Amino acid sequence: MNCIIVDDDEFIRKILEEFVNRTKSLNLLHSLSSAIEAVNVLSSNEEIIDLIFLDIEMPEMTGLDFLKSLICLPQVIIVSIKDKYAINAFDYDVTDYLLKPISYERFCKAVNKALTRQKRDKIHSASSAEIFIRHNSSLLKLNYSDILWIEAMENYIVINTLDEKYTIHFTLHAIEDKLPVKQFIRVHRSFIVNISKIHSIEDKNIQILTGDMRENYIPIGGKQYKNKLYSELNIVS
Repeated sequence: MNCIIVDDDEFIRKILEEFVNRTKSLNLLHSLSSAIEAVNVLSSNEEIIDLIFLDIEMPEMTGLDFLKSLICLPQVIIVSIKDKYAINAFDYDVTDYLLKPISYERFCKAVNKALTRQKRDKIHSASSAEIFIRHNSSLLKLNYSDILWIEAMENYIVINTLDEKYTIHFTLHAIEDKLPVKQFIRVHRSFIVNISKIHSIEDKNIQILTGDMRENYIPIGGKQYKNKLYSELNIVS
């Protein structure tokens, strides 16, 4: 896994660099002293980064601010001297949370979690083109191509297809992990859309047509959601 280290503490960076270099499954690309540097590295799109070792308390931009700033993140292992940020960090689906000082044994355990997750994601991306949901006490198969968009409603999600709407007890984040990333994209904190079903985009709204050609408008959450969406579209201008 290609990784970067982001920590303003030079001593901790050196320890993490040593740990990474001792671990055959890791390849260190950058060791950075600020989250701002990390944002620039990720936005350059010049390298594939699989894993970030990230501190929380840093000047100018904290680790949590860094997590908020990006839509599409690689796996993240938090490295912090305090445990009070753990709940907020796991809201961003971090892989693990390490407390300083860090032992190599605990470091390896976190890396193994990241490797397991990476293998699972690769298997999922190569799997079939459908998903099964629980509906009326049975399992119902939905083809990805039939899903128009998915909307979050408190502790439930609504899967909108060409013909039906299915409400299931699931989170938007959990369903996002089960969808192919090249076909579905989150455009708002409460909406995921099937890219192939987008009819048009105007200002801050996406238009999707249902089977009866009824117009549906999905909001775009903000500039970063919009930039991520546009980067996935085949735009001719």
